[in-house]
Amino acid sequence: MKQKIVIKVHMSCEKCRTKAMKVAATTSGVNSVALQGNDKDQLVVMGDKVDSACLATTLKKKVGHAMIVSVEQVVEKNPKGKPDDTNVGVGDKGKEQEKPISVVLPPPYIYPNPIPPPYYCYCPSQVYVPAEPYPACTIL
Repeated sequence: MKQKIVIKVHMSCEKCRTKAMKVAATTSGVNSVALQGNDKDQLVVMGDKVDSACLATTLKKKVGHAMIVSVEQVVEKNPKGKPDDTNVGVGDKGKEQEKPISVVLPPPYIYPNPIPPPYYCYCPSQVYVPAEPYPACTIL
């Protein structure tokens, strides 16, 4: 599904335009980026499965105020002489049908609780007590 997304971005200088085009070009699924409008303040992005809201948010964070003007689905035209196969024989057995992609994820690994550190008890019975409570002090 190809899309054409038009986003109006506040770009006052050439550096801002370049930065906006780089941000849009590095987004996943984008095929082409162009500027349009009298002030070159509209960014035209063409691509497959592009998240327009995410793109607008990223532009807003990195460049400046961004607003989505339009999102359109681009329909590819068949060249003259070739019939349009998309609608003919949709349920036929001779035509291969697209199978949905299924992804099998491994079960999540549950980490066991860590063993608590040993508790050292300093009980009074384990404290060394000399035989005489206060030995006499002698000076030599």
